[in-house]
Amino acid sequence: MRKITTLVAMAATVWMTFGCASKSGNSTAKAENALTKKEQKEGWVLLFDGQSMENWKGFKKDEVPAAWQVEDGAIVLSGKGGGDILTKNEYENFELMLDWKISEGGNSGIFFNVSEDPKFRYTWQTGPEMQIIDDERHPDAKQGKDNNRQAGTNYDMHPLTTPAVNPVGEYNTVRLIVKDGHVEHYLNGKKVVDYTLWSPEWESMVKGSKFASMPDYGRYKKGHIALQDHGDKVWFKNIKIRPL
Repeated sequence: MRKITTLVAMAATVWMTFGCASKSGNSTAKAENALTKKEQKEGWVLLFDGQSMENWKGFKKDEVPAAWQVEDGAIVLSGKGGGDILTKNEYENFELMLDWKISEGGNSGIFFNVSEDPKFRYTWQTGPEMQIIDDERHPDAKQGKDNNRQAGTNYDMHPLTTPAVNPVGEYNTVRLIVKDGHVEHYLNGKKVVDYTLWSPEWESMVKGSKFASMPDYGRYKKGHIALQDHGDKVWFKNIKIRPL
């Protein structure tokens, strides 16, 4: 009996040791909308803390449009007519990371180098776009050339080098690097697009795109980052940026 009791006690000790360690490990999993100490040392800055949209504003507006709300730790476009939102600050060379999720049949996008000059009515008149879309259900994903309007592309310009998007309803992780005119799109850990602004290839592709009639498209070397209101529900979280 004493031997059995001893074995039970030993088993309980092992369970407590490894069980608690496992729970402790889970509790130290990376927090949503927060920076690790390593990221802080590397110069990352949060653009959204899961509660406040203080780093954002409407395009050519002082406040965030009412259609954009914070829900369950994400920025959500929950209504129509909100308009695009921008970072309050402008950026030139940077690395941006965020997670996005699109609704079924939805469309949205991430723009950079956006100008708020009064002569422009839309963010896409100046800012190149990393596309967000339901590839299967939204008709625009089937248009353009060589699938250059699918999720992760440089919209209507550069197609994907490899498929990487998650199914609709799941979050996708973006890493967007802009450095001295060179741009890299990463989606869910895979590099999917690579191009250089203002290069001969770039100029040629602009002429063959829907932006051919927009003389200021992609011309700015510094600007705001924008999240698009395309009239469809979309979620964004874990938004952070690091100047390069």
